[in-house]
Amino acid sequence: MNRRAFLASATGLTAAAANLEAAPDHQSISFREADGGLHFLLGTRPLCSYQAQPGPLPKGVDPAYSRGGYLTNIHSPAGLLVSDDFPPDHLHHHGVWSAWTKCRWQNRDTDFWNMGQKEGRVEYVSHTPPVLRNGRASLSARHRYIDLTSGQPKPVLDESWSLEIGSLGPHPAAIDLSISQSLIGPDSLSLPKYHYGGLGFRGHRSWNGTANTRFLTSEGLTDRIKGNESRARWTWIGGLVNSSTAGVLIASHPSNPVHPEPVRLHPSEPFFCFAPPQAGDRSIIPGTPVASRYLILPLDGEPDAATCNAAFLRWSAPR
Repeated sequence: MNRRAFLASATGLTAAAANLEAAPDHQSISFREADGGLHFLLGTRPLCSYQAQPGPLPKGVDPAYSRGGYLTNIHSPAGLLVSDDFPPDHLHHHGVWSAWTKCRWQNRDTDFWNMGQKEGRVEYVSHTPPVLRNGRASLSARHRYIDLTSGQPKPVLDESWSLEIGSLGPHPAAIDLSISQSLIGPDSLSLPKYHYGGLGFRGHRSWNGTANTRFLTSEGLTDRIKGNESRARWTWIGGLVNSSTAGVLIASHPSNPVHPEPVRLHPSEPFFCFAPPQAGDRSIIPGTPVASRYLILPLDGEPDAATCNAAFLRWSAPR
């Protein structure tokens, strides 16, 4: 049995969804630099941006919310914007970002997620020039977690992002994100059990409100209350953008420390989070980096479990 037939029989996919070898749009990926960010395009169509240096803040926003080192301007294949940045109700939310929330370090409680509390922050450090090769784009970046609870900023974690943007089967532009975190000093970082913190996604502003965001998890859950704090290999989050349905598939790799990962499906906001601390108390210890890998795949149309599962299987297959 060939690979395509195997996947179809193993997952119950339709012939169309199982057609993993369908030719994607192989236009060249390019990028431009502006406002401290790298803006990637497929032909002339925007794909996404890596906001390196902190960009301009919305008018009147506390400088404590200034942040770089995240993905934003994520667009579907049809060109629909599916992410948000600095939403007024949660100014610390961005397109795709990583941070820990409930933390304890050097016998103090700190929080790198809720920047408005001024207990901690995540800073952009550097990035490599993007490499364009074989229709794909890749780059590496460094971020640093800073504790602010001692009266002076203290570095806690070094975080490395490795980004690869390119086709995934029939999908012309998938984002493959690998994250590695290492302690800077001799003190462990404790992550007590908590309902969010990890990899976050903020969806399009028009999805705000209980009735406007839709979810579908790999376990078939669509109710955001029942799905919240469940475990999933992948989750689709989406809604209407300019009268058309679009969304984002976000998947956790089987090699991640907690997999399937617990998820946070917000009860009223277009917010999703893979949240390993939901599974119980965790720690990052000196000399032992923590590595995770995620897929971010923008999609047009109604959520389809077969399409999502086929993309997950192709992405997570051994290289």
